[in-house]
Amino acid sequence: MNLHEYQAKRQFAEHGVPIPRGDVAVSPDEARTIARDLGGKVVVKAQVLTGGRGKAGGVKLADNPDEAEARSREILGMDIKGFTVHKVLVDQQAPGIEQELYLAVLIDRDKRLPMMMASAAGGIDIEEVAAKTPEKIFRVYIDPSLGLRGYQTTYLAAGMDLPRHLWRQFHSIATGLYDTFRHNDASLTEINPLVITSAGKLLALDGKMTIDDNALYRQPKLAEMRDTQEEPAAEREARANGLTYIKLDGEIGCMVNGAGLAMATMDIIKLYGGEPANFLDIGGNATTESVTAALRIILSDPNVKAVLFNIFGGIVRGDEVAQGIVAALEDVNTNVPMVVRLLGTNADEGMVILAEANMQTATTLTEAAKKAVGAAERYAA
Repeated sequence: MNLHEYQAKRQFAEHGVPIPRGDVAVSPDEARTIARDLGGKVVVKAQVLTGGRGKAGGVKLADNPDEAEARSREILGMDIKGFTVHKVLVDQQAPGIEQELYLAVLIDRDKRLPMMMASAAGGIDIEEVAAKTPEKIFRVYIDPSLGLRGYQTTYLAAGMDLPRHLWRQFHSIATGLYDTFRHNDASLTEINPLVITSAGKLLALDGKMTIDDNALYRQPKLAEMRDTQEEPAAEREARANGLTYIKLDGEIGCMVNGAGLAMATMDIIKLYGGEPANFLDIGGNATTESVTAALRIILSDPNVKAVLFNIFGGIVRGDEVAQGIVAALEDVNTNVPMVVRLLGTNADEGMVILAEANMQTATTLTEAAKKAVGAAERYAA
């Protein structure tokens, strides 16, 4: 789950990270009032769950409340990468930015440890820095049993050539950012940019935070912050039905039970020349209702030219899945070709049900992938 900038920065502030004064507005009048309370000179920032807001015109400076009202009117309702702006953050302008830094905590999955990254090349995408000037990125790995250590923040500060008088501030901010990461079950806490002001202070001007969905049951305060208005309708429906769904850019829809099997399914589709349109895991407790919802979600993507069902009956029973597929097709009117591969518990019974419904089936994953790729090519033609 991703947080908006204003939500992320408020979490940072709870752990001692300095942020600008500001508040959220949903109308130009509210933006004007906030700007007036902040002294007039503000920055108005679109609050959408995507990057590139500045390049899209979603971040604008204002020198007085009237300008803040006008800038917010320009930004509210904008479309930024498919996201509509429903609210803006009105922050006090930082006094004289002298340098922009980058600082983040994330999971290094290879080392299975939290990693803190820092760079003196802040203010731009870290991927661009990594591609063009990787030597400007410095990393330390954090032992969760010890926490972030002083020598580690000293290494990062020295690597960035941060002025010595800022090292103590930097240590406090880095520690606060890691504490935010740890206490909130985050998979990412990021400040970009962390600026050095003309007053000789460090200030977090922007913030990004991603929460591990699997930990939301113990983070009720954060779970309430989920902005469902910002999520695609398919993802909202998937979550409501207990499904795991991620949209991709391909043409073959995938309905699978189990994350590992889903990854293998996507890999073999690519091996035989296709591209998966989604990751969709129906889990181990599939019902007719969840299969119908899953199929409806897959077919809501206009790019889908074929659907591949790859079900291994362990906890879930093959005959129940087959019944769910047949029932789903009665509810979802489509001419998109489909291929079903069933294996495991009650798979034979399931195959009989599918045969009676004239469904195209396969006995191996290789056969299923080849049939799905071929079906998609014929459908597109």
